[in-house]
Amino acid sequence: MIDLILTDGRIHTLSADHPIAEAIAISNGRIVAVGRNEDVAHLGLAGTRRESLGGRVVIPGLVDAHIHWEWTAMNQSRVILHDLPSMQACLDAVAAMARKLPEGQWIQGFGWAQGPWTDTGGAFPTKADLDRAAPNHPVYLSARSGHASWCNSLALRMAGIDRHTPNPPGGAISHDAHGEPDGILFEDASDLVSEIVPAATEREVADHMRQAQELAWQVGLTGLHDFDRPRAFRALQMLHEEGTLGLRVLKQINVPYIGAAQELGVRYGFGNEWLRLGALKIFADGAIGSLTAQMIDPYEGQPDNRGIIVTPKDQMAEMVLEATRRGIPSTIHAIGDEAVRHVLDVFELARAEEARLGIPRVARRHRIEHVQVIHPDDVHRLAALNIVGSFQPIHATSDYPVADRYWGDRCALAYNPRRQLDLGTVVVFGSDSPVETFDPFPGIRAAVTRRRDDGTPGPQGWYPEARVTLDEALHAYTVAPAWVAGQEHEQGRLAAGFLADLLVLDRDPWSLGDPMELRLVRPVATMVGGRWRWRTV
Repeated sequence: MIDLILTDGRIHTLSADHPIAEAIAISNGRIVAVGRNEDVAHLGLAGTRRESLGGRVVIPGLVDAHIHWEWTAMNQSRVILHDLPSMQACLDAVAAMARKLPEGQWIQGFGWAQGPWTDTGGAFPTKADLDRAAPNHPVYLSARSGHASWCNSLALRMAGIDRHTPNPPGGAISHDAHGEPDGILFEDASDLVSEIVPAATEREVADHMRQAQELAWQVGLTGLHDFDRPRAFRALQMLHEEGTLGLRVLKQINVPYIGAAQELGVRYGFGNEWLRLGALKIFADGAIGSLTAQMIDPYEGQPDNRGIIVTPKDQMAEMVLEATRRGIPSTIHAIGDEAVRHVLDVFELARAEEARLGIPRVARRHRIEHVQVIHPDDVHRLAALNIVGSFQPIHATSDYPVADRYWGDRCALAYNPRRQLDLGTVVVFGSDSPVETFDPFPGIRAAVTRRRDDGTPGPQGWYPEARVTLDEALHAYTVAPAWVAGQEHEQGRLAAGFLADLLVLDRDPWSLGDPMELRLVRPVATMVGGRWRWRTV
């Protein structure tokens, strides 16, 4: 029996054979018919609910193809330092939290970025600064980039970090002029402190996720590609078991845990329409915010800095080749142009091995995450190797002042999905939340305009030749993520047999006079699996 019929809408199906429809019929969480009002309305029976869309625009549910979901959910109860204009504003926020918590309890926070601070000239902060704000609480604050952390003296002492502590593999401990740790930890060195912070239980993580998915529905998300660690997977399974998981999740497998997956023999796509296993996740390098992205040539004004290699190329190759032999593709974080080149070299080896074994390329949907800057000699290689480009459009508008400062002319090929789309690369979009907001509409606006909400850096945007169309942006949030997840026959479009995941919008994004008005588009209702999960109409 048909459960629900929606009529009188302007439904953008993203399906080539029927791109615009008026009505949609839903049964048992899936679409059974899409078409004109008169062709769909008669399909219902006496018990079928009928609702008019009142002429509103409907699109498929949006999927964030790169998000840290546990981190995002847990941050709802931490000190949030996003967009604070100065170091002192950050210290004030930490001091306010210290006044609320008993002495000795950890203060955790996220989102600081020293580049725009007005009171430090962009210099990194130190443990001494934090000591003034919270001398009696251990403090661990993750940078907005996720590739550095800021700790106070108490946290460093509790972690046993002193002037004699060696840099761990893939990380660096910053020191002051006297050789003492100054409170800034880069890349994997952050683990020296984060691993002693009392961990939340899986139940606590699941509860935070359940609350956070309410916020996700409000901004139009119906699915996620998650990059957090196994605790996130266990929490997601708890929600699924309880019947409260209301987002479709592709769960990537981080490097330290791939051996366990291989031992079990699970392969890419294992799971169901709600929760399934994805790819092996590897970090090749760092990030622009912490100046640790691995570059072919040094950073502008820093002749001795070419970034940090987190995973050497030979180790990456070994892991990727073993994973692909066992039925698991790889998704590799690469931001600097040398890191991107190393990853492409590794994927070239993987494609050769797959050809030798008779594995078709479509069976191993490898990805590069971020691709923030790429050398001209490598631009064509993603398409040539059938590698997915995973971009976060809002990074371009957030990062461009820092990128211009440290990458100079190399920015012509930075944060550039346009070039990859023109070459035929499959492109997916995400947020990298909590680095950026998980609201997809600012991401769509950034992709189409290359401008911030305030209009900067100007009417044409930053490197306007990198702009994409609205249709291309929506494709990268719907059809393309479904394909990457191996769900192209049931997700990403509004067509018969597909999952009933959709949004009702408050205005028509295709009829806006100014693309900057995309920032004003809001969902008024979100459906996942044929159920209204959130609505205001």
